[in-house]
Amino acid sequence: MQRAALGGDVEVLIAANPCFGLDFAAVAQINAEIMAARNHGAAVLLVSEDLDELLEMSDRLVVMFHSQFVHEARASEADLTEVGRHMAGH
Repeated sequence: MQRAALGGDVEVLIAANPCFGLDFAAVAQINAEIMAARNHGAAVLLVSEDLDELLEMSDRLVVMFHSQFVHEARASEADLTEVGRHMAGH
């Protein structure tokens, strides 16, 4: 995600590693924009290897392994051991 305001009505937002390598202020701004889009009704797909970011920003986690969906859980109820196991292909 480039460092630009989303602006306007967004119906679908796909962000892959939107905060990778950014400073704390930039991360906070981007996360706020993603959450604002979600709160205004946008469908948001956040793709990241950063499990902490996913748990903080997501309602639901879906783990893919070898192009297959292998696990799904509500972020608030996710068992980190189980999520990690599925991320590793077990």
